[in-house]
Amino acid sequence: MEAKVERLKINYKTLEEFKKFLENGLEELSMYEELQQNMIEDQMESPFYGIYKDGKLVARMSLYPIPSAYDRYFTPPQDYLELFKLEVLPGYKGQGLGRALVEYAKTLKKPVKTNVRHGAHDFFLKLDFKPVKYDPVRDRGENPYVWLPSEVH
Repeated sequence: MEAKVERLKINYKTLEEFKKFLENGLEELSMYEELQQNMIEDQMESPFYGIYKDGKLVARMSLYPIPSAYDRYFTPPQDYLELFKLEVLPGYKGQGLGRALVEYAKTLKKPVKTNVRHGAHDFFLKLDFKPVKYDPVRDRGENPYVWLPSEVH
C-alpha cells in the first residue's frame, strides 16, 4: 500500500501528534515549537506534511517556500522549497515513508534544498540530491544538498 502524504492541519490534534516525535526523537527535530508558533500566528497554509498509519501520524517533514531573492544555492537564483526536519517514528522506519515524503516534495516541481544530517547522506543521494560545495559563511555548519526538477536543469 502506497503511503499517502497529507498537508497537516495547524491545530491542537496535530500538536498532540507532534509530542510523540518530541518523545521519540531528537528535540531539534520535534517541530513542536514551530507548530505552536504557527497556531498563535493563525497561519492559514501549513508548512507541515505527514503520513498517517492507522490514524496515527508516523512520519512528517516541513517544506518552507523560499523566494529567489533569498536564494544562495542555485544559479540562476530560483524560488525553492526548504525541506526541514524529516522524521519517521521508531517502528515505522524502513517502510519507505521518508522516501515518500521526499518524493512528494519533488512533485511540487520546484528545486528543493535540505540540510543533511549525519548518516542520511546515502538516503538523499539515492533520491537524486547533490551536495553543495560547502561555504563556511553561507552554510555555518550546515550540510546543504539540493535537488532540481528536470524543467530547471
